[in-house]
Amino acid sequence: MTPVELSRTVLHAVRRAVDAGELSVAVPERAVVTPPGPGGCGDYASNIALQLARPAGQTPQRVAEVLRRRLVGVGGIADVVLTGPGFINISLDEGGGGLVAEVLRAGGRYGHAERVGGAVVRLHCAREVRAVVVGEVVGRLLRAQGVTVRTSAEGVEPRWTDVLGVRVDGGGSASAEVSVNVRPVPVADPDSLLALGRDAGRWALLRPAGHDRVRGGEEGLVQREVNPLFRVRYVHARTRALARNAADLGFAAEPGTLGEAGAGAERVLLAAPATLAALGDHPRVLAAAAEHRAPDRLARHLVAVADAALPLLPGVLPRGGEKPSAAHRARLALAEAVGAVLAGGLSLLGIDAPDHI
Repeated sequence: MTPVELSRTVLHAVRRAVDAGELSVAVPERAVVTPPGPGGCGDYASNIALQLARPAGQTPQRVAEVLRRRLVGVGGIADVVLTGPGFINISLDEGGGGLVAEVLRAGGRYGHAERVGGAVVRLHCAREVRAVVVGEVVGRLLRAQGVTVRTSAEGVEPRWTDVLGVRVDGGGSASAEVSVNVRPVPVADPDSLLALGRDAGRWALLRPAGHDRVRGGEEGLVQREVNPLFRVRYVHARTRALARNAADLGFAAEPGTLGEAGAGAERVLLAAPATLAALGDHPRVLAAAAEHRAPDRLARHLVAVADAALPLLPGVLPRGGEKPSAAHRARLALAEAVGAVLAGGLSLLGIDAPDHI
């Protein structure tokens, strides 16, 4: 991660804190990052917390702690330590090894939260195909955040279950106990959408925001890069193929430094920062999608992960007479982490993640 990229990452943390209501400030145009001064540590330091403290009406230490929580776990950052009156000291993880290892340990459950207490969230859907599919997936997202959920609908047609695989916990009219009524804009032509089949049909229902209309059509079945769902599933399948090919070559994934030498290194290093940033953002996206009852956020994020990772995949395996090295193992680990995030996200949407395309 370059100083310019790190500056943008710090500004992104400020913006996220402002959006979450943790800071009430105008987001500055830039965040200065410099080598740490006396008493500092890590690779870079920023005094942005001191800069924002007065307009935020908080102490520099409090602002720094808010931003530290937003920076920990971001792709390319190994550690964040606060020193002095509120300096933010950042240690870089150039290979993203820590983040990649975390993703690989969690697998498809990366970004899920531990079960929390509290009342049961009851989701109720109208008797309409989009409402039922969205309600079912919102239930999955909330459960992934540790929330106890019960879903119900005014009715579910058998063909919705047969084609889209949708299921809810109960039926009937809404009760007084209902926490959330799920009512996205209804589908104008359910028959044409059901004709797409389970995966393309679900994607067509879930990718638009709830207040937007669904666009069906056979473009959802196109097996080319113009189709976002195809890109997501294609990149996942490529990561699985890379793991199989690596096994044939006698090596496996191991998080570490991506390396600057060898064929494909430049391609990998150019694409790695955006890929790691997208992986690091995955837990936040899952939490936001659950909080706002918005599966479209997850769908769009999966497209962003796939688009960021696609350019690096040709540089993962050794070429020509190259022998597998630690760098190749680290690149494979990054690719497998991408595959795990895509598979886990598609599973929450109720969509298959094939190993072969």
